[in-house]
Amino acid sequence: MASSVVRQLHGNPENTVLTFASPQEHSLSIRARVLVFRDSRSVGLLEEVERLAASDASVLVVGETGTGKELIARHIHQKSGRSGPFVAVNCGAFNENLVEAELFGHEAGAFTGAGQARAGWFEAAHGGTLFLDEIGDLPLSMQVKLLRVLQERCVVRLGARKATPIDVRMVAATNVDLIHAVRAGHFRMDLYFRLNIASVTLPPLRQRPGDILPLVRLFVERYGGKLGLRGATLTPAAQAALFEYEWPGNIRELENVIHRALIVAQDGRVDVGDLRLPHGLGAFAPQGGGDDEAGDAASRLAGVFRRLLDEGRERLYETVEEELVRAAFAHARENQVRAAKSLGISRNVLRAQLKRFGLLAAGREASAA
Repeated sequence: MASSVVRQLHGNPENTVLTFASPQEHSLSIRARVLVFRDSRSVGLLEEVERLAASDASVLVVGETGTGKELIARHIHQKSGRSGPFVAVNCGAFNENLVEAELFGHEAGAFTGAGQARAGWFEAAHGGTLFLDEIGDLPLSMQVKLLRVLQERCVVRLGARKATPIDVRMVAATNVDLIHAVRAGHFRMDLYFRLNIASVTLPPLRQRPGDILPLVRLFVERYGGKLGLRGATLTPAAQAALFEYEWPGNIRELENVIHRALIVAQDGRVDVGDLRLPHGLGAFAPQGGGDDEAGDAASRLAGVFRRLLDEGRERLYETVEEELVRAAFAHARENQVRAAKSLGISRNVLRAQLKRFGLLAAGREASAA
């Protein structure tokens, strides 16, 4: 179980800071480790989250990687008044063969290696909150059982015949479009609606620019102190560059950029070059013809689809899906994580498609990169 959130409030939501009790425990994580609420969108988000926290409904938190979904989940738990623990679980880290035992527990002898009974994560979170991150990575077979647990409020350990009642509030999070996953048959519609009773959409950092400089000040204070830099500052040009950049990695990327800049800056004065933003300020701006070029490509693709439909091709949907997966996998140089991200689906879903289309060579299946 991870450490709790520290909340600092000085009179209004704009001075609220959410962070882990021990940020250094999460130094290897891609998650955001701090949230501030200075931007008007962030202030509204905090108010919405605290309203939802007072209920007992399941919550679905949607946002890009690095936006702070786990911090929001912890704040929901903290404001809910529940006396039990906050338990955070990453569904994408589960071994598919052991996911049922991890979530619901098992009895002794339930499978090879199960020498003694063990409670699952639902039982561990009894009286508190269970946070299931990357819920879109949960296999379909487990989605059915998760739905049953949410409906019946009890779990059956693997190898057991008796159900165990639980009192758990569930908060789930995803960085993929679950509606798209439902339409593609990779996520159950009934589970989606059950999770989506209350939802929170966490905007990416580029859509809440008012939070950028407050976050920078926090990171400068944190890392400047560790580096022995007193009064470290950013030049006006460096500050402007931060607002121009798109921040695909969100808050976590901003933290890394500031940390690195403080290391290389002269006398604690950070200039544009010290930020080392990828390929300059326009790294993520449209290239070439921009929107017009993208529109032309989409038009050409639509024309190809129309011709294929006119020809009456058999198994057209599967053919198009296979070619798209093949192209994405090749473009990512057979890196499953990057290919899944480019398609906007989870790695588990991509892996299932790679198997279906015969693209997953023996020995490569377990590789994450």
